[in-house]
Amino acid sequence: MKPRRYNIDLASHLAECDANYRRLMALAPWLPDGDDEGAVRVVLGDGVPDVLIEVIEQSRHTSVIAMRQHWSDEGGESPHDTCIKVRVYHDAKSAEVIEFHRERGFHAVYDYPNRRMRQRDEKAQINRFLSEFLSICLRHGVRQPAPAVVGS
Repeated sequence: MKPRRYNIDLASHLAECDANYRRLMALAPWLPDGDDEGAVRVVLGDGVPDVLIEVIEQSRHTSVIAMRQHWSDEGGESPHDTCIKVRVYHDAKSAEVIEFHRERGFHAVYDYPNRRMRQRDEKAQINRFLSEFLSICLRHGVRQPAPAVVGS
């Protein structure tokens, strides 16, 4: 018997992206104004590294932000570091992951198995991860202005 093909639940996906937009606005309410406030740091405490949220591209209706959490004490990058790039659509009030740990170009549906061994619902999973990540930042974090980072 041939396995059933995965079909994206578009309504659920859009609801997740819309909820992620609301969470981001709670952390960085200045984003839609296009203010060059630059970045915000979310301090989680108890030995958990801070989360840095910074604008890397800004246009009239969209922003691209990077969320980084650095786990290494040696100053170099660690495979455990969290790095997520999110495209924020201010006109649609929606936010979607466009890059996760330097991987980009996620499709809504993948055949399985596939060359990169991505899950059938990889795009939905990474947007759900963003949802949980932002929820933790809101629930347990303290928002602070971040110092300007030059050359990142």
